[in-house]
Amino acid sequence: MKDIDKPELPYERFEKLGASALTDAELLAIIIRTGTKGIGALELARKVLELGKSPRCGLLGLYDSELDSLKKIPGIGKVKAIKLKCLAEIALRMHESRLKEGLNVKNASTVAQYYMERLRHKKCEVVLLLSLDSKGQVIRESEITKGSVNKSLAPVRSILLEALYAEAVNIILLHNHPSGDPSPSEDDKKLTSRLMEGCRIVEIPLIDHIIIGDNRYYSFNESGIL
Repeated sequence: MKDIDKPELPYERFEKLGASALTDAELLAIIIRTGTKGIGALELARKVLELGKSPRCGLLGLYDSELDSLKKIPGIGKVKAIKLKCLAEIALRMHESRLKEGLNVKNASTVAQYYMERLRHKKCEVVLLLSLDSKGQVIRESEITKGSVNKSLAPVRSILLEALYAEAVNIILLHNHPSGDPSPSEDDKKLTSRLMEGCRIVEIPLIDHIIIGDNRYYSFNESGIL
């Protein structure tokens, strides 16, 4: 208790009112536990939250913050920085676990919602392949490529080999646009066209190609292209 600002008393507020009554800083202060000379845990928590940059401020910024950036905050050493990054990952996995219960791969919006938090924070393009069984269940999720800020090369051959290896009945391709705008580029359209042709040859239908932006998505299926 001595390391947390006395007037705010996050621990006592938690005991009296529950976690939902605490501010983001108070929740982090409880995780951080101790402060450093002249700085309490609550003030350290506020400094952690300040690392987030618009539009992903506050707790969302914690997921984006690099380990080295956290360690530069006086009082946040390696151990605390790792704890905070693990906290962000736990939150993401809890979010995905909740969404997975109602995941319907035939509905682009539910697939996009499931992968939104994981992909929209990426600083480079990542291409994922979802291999599905005859019941529409995801039997394998594969990262095909990880590219630069603006471009990720996804060879059709690599996608088809992965689908065949997984013994997929159908597949869905996903990738993100770090710019936040999910509108398909010409390269995206060409890739989709080539992949459709390859899938036709190996008899593994491409159900959709979904592009993830910042809380937005684009579906080739919904757009009538597939």
